Amino acid sequence: MNWYLEVLRKYAEFDGRACRQEYWFFWLFNILISAFLATIDFFTGTFNFATGVGLLSGLYSLGVLIPGVAVTIRRLHDTDRSGWWVLIPLIPIIGGIVLFVFMVMDSTPGDNEYGPNPKQTGILEV
Repeated sequence: MNWYLEVLRKYAEFDGRACRQEYWFFWLFNILISAFLATIDFFTGTFNFATGVGLLSGLYSLGVLIPGVAVTIRRLHDTDRSGWWVLIPLIPIIGGIVLFVFMVMDSTPGDNEYGPNPKQTGILEV
């Protein structure tokens, strides 16, 4: 849960690096919270089947949109890539696969142009 909260604390911080744990734990908790809110929307009648979005889950998705993009860009920085690679999923099928591969790759050892390696500096502790 600390990884999720750390991403929210860095709400719109696009500089620096994010290790794999920070990225994947953020998305794990994001999916769990979204599923929980969608369930609440379904049982309270605020889920719209035509759009596939409910009131609470829609508001939550808007709230974590910027932190999600920011942590993805920081994760790309950790693999020594520009944040502009976040747009690669705009290429159908192949783009999403390429971004996924970048997200599962290990950090670039040592410092790179985006900052020190978060695994080696102890910026985030497990």
